[in-house]
Amino acid sequence: MAVTSKDIARRLNISQSTVSRALRGDPRVSAETTARILEAARQMDYTPNLAARSLITRKSGTIGLIVSDITNPFYPELLGVLHNEFALAGYRTVLFDERTDAPLDQHVAALVNGAAVDGLVYVSATLGMPLPGSGTGRIPVVLVNRYLDGDAVDTVVSDNRAGGHAVAEAMLDLGHRRVALISGPENATTSRDRERGFREGLETTGVTLDEALRRVGQFSHHSGYQWGLDLLTSRPRPTAIFAVNDLIAFGALDAARRIGIRVPDDLSVVGFDDIEMAGWEAFNLTTVKQPLAKIGREAVALLLDRIATAGEAAPRRRTFPVDLVRRRTLGTAPA
Repeated sequence: MAVTSKDIARRLNISQSTVSRALRGDPRVSAETTARILEAARQMDYTPNLAARSLITRKSGTIGLIVSDITNPFYPELLGVLHNEFALAGYRTVLFDERTDAPLDQHVAALVNGAAVDGLVYVSATLGMPLPGSGTGRIPVVLVNRYLDGDAVDTVVSDNRAGGHAVAEAMLDLGHRRVALISGPENATTSRDRERGFREGLETTGVTLDEALRRVGQFSHHSGYQWGLDLLTSRPRPTAIFAVNDLIAFGALDAARRIGIRVPDDLSVVGFDDIEMAGWEAFNLTTVKQPLAKIGREAVALLLDRIATAGEAAPRRRTFPVDLVRRRTLGTAPA
């Protein structure tokens, strides 16, 4: 027999209405009580009856998740958190991949106008990108991992600038001065902020990034490999490479292996994100860790708050600290 909200209420000795509100993400329920209810729901394998709820609330019970490239392992990890948190609150999720669901703006506009979704989570916004559904009186929108200047939507991000700064400090402390940067798309705030922090970190000790050692590509292994070969065949070659995401870093590591450069004896490589693969023995990558679980939970909480209150409050930005995870690809600069 399927577990119901009544079963959860009986187990916790609280009212069913409180359980229902918590599962919908209603902000009127305290954070402590909501946490207890969600944990009980997990333990009891609770599955919400979405069809029944939609008839009562006149809501679709569906959230749209929009991602730029599902083949990037970073996104499945983050989307897994979002999907689980929305499911516990009683919502389905529908996924759109910008690479395959073109023209994306038409798909999203159709969802919004047809009230097929109650809210949207963008995990792919780029600078200047229009957001169908954003704005006063429209469908609630939350941006995750990136932000748009001037758009009135809630945003949840990591402190990318601080992460880039930490990478520069770590490299400088180990004696690196000829350092290279492989960045991602320039219209992505993640690339922009990580590079900015990296440059600022170098400049704290009077080191300036040599523009001849800066490369720009996509958030992909191919970009890291291509530009890694290019940088490592230059003379004199860099002693360290900062790749603004882990996939780029993996490509740079493969480029070093291809031409016989030892890591970290001859070259250090640092990435960003700390996806699961970064900790695999084959890579053992030093990287900057984003707290994906916290980011995902906060994004869900913000969106459900907007849905529940239909509020027109000022947009909110949540920024989470990051940590440098030291592994085997960062070492002392060669003599």
